[in-house]
Amino acid sequence: MSGPLTGIRVVELAAIGPAPHAAMVLADLGAEVVCVERPSGSASLPLEADLTMRGRQVIRLDLKSDAGREEVMRLVEGADVLVEGMRPGVTERLGIGPDACLARNPGLIYARMTGWGQTGPRAEEVGHDINYVALTGALHAMGTADSPPPVPLNVVADMGGGSMLLLVGILAALVERQKSGRGQVVDAAMVDGVVLLTQLVLSLKSLGVWTSVRHDNLLDGGAPFYSTYACADGGFVAVGALEPRFYAALLTGLGLESSDAPDRDDKANWPALREVLATRFASRTRDEWAAHFAGTEACVTPVLSFEEAAEDPHLAARGTYQRVAGHLSAAPAPRFSRTPATGMSS
Repeated sequence: MSGPLTGIRVVELAAIGPAPHAAMVLADLGAEVVCVERPSGSASLPLEADLTMRGRQVIRLDLKSDAGREEVMRLVEGADVLVEGMRPGVTERLGIGPDACLARNPGLIYARMTGWGQTGPRAEEVGHDINYVALTGALHAMGTADSPPPVPLNVVADMGGGSMLLLVGILAALVERQKSGRGQVVDAAMVDGVVLLTQLVLSLKSLGVWTSVRHDNLLDGGAPFYSTYACADGGFVAVGALEPRFYAALLTGLGLESSDAPDRDDKANWPALREVLATRFASRTRDEWAAHFAGTEACVTPVLSFEEAAEDPHLAARGTYQRVAGHLSAAPAPRFSRTPATGMSS
């Protein structure tokens, strides 16, 4: 391995969702990751079919047995990081909690991933991505005003507010250890991460330019120049013409003069402007519009399926998608100039 985390050793206590995703990224970046799976299995998919499990060794141990716990402790003694995504208190009851592990290895980074966090009234409750997004206020801001909030993909809390936050915590703790020589516990909660991700919206709200009404704001689909539109073939395009010059390019591409469209700076005109844009986009197919706007500053892109995205010339050129045994998989990211991650060419 040649990734930037080569030489870092990680023990992963098998879980589902963001914790294994974070372990996957650590392995992609060169860390040596050993996943400790219970004998009966805990994964939501068969290990051999779950591409999230790439890049690491899997061993099966009974953590309720003395032998299993001692084997985990042996691994911990030589590890830099332990990743666990169990409910608060579970590892403590098993005898492999932070205090026990740090006593065996004072330099260990003990990284904990939960939905609600290690503390607080809901800490012991179960939940999933949609619950964490809902409680933080983020879900309330999604969708249209006349329908229930949509069910988002689990990339919001599980991956963005969960896995990515956990990774930031692990990497920051590793950097700090270089100065102090000491490990510590990282408490990564998805509710904390989701709120962190919404800081721009919170800033807009504090400035009085974001309302609590769904589909009424600049970045929630309310603005006609930052939205999606149906095309003649039933496909869709995404429009992100926020800046004035990008908006001007959008109008030009649609064959419109500025006088043909209501003033976008007056929010009262947004419904009428949406009708104008919708009518134009409905006159051609998705791919016709994609070709028409290619190379312009209008910020118009086709809405692609995963399979279509894998064949997109830009993503294909970058190798953003990989195929493993014929199945789509995300390529390691980000890119590094000297220490490419696993699976990336130098």
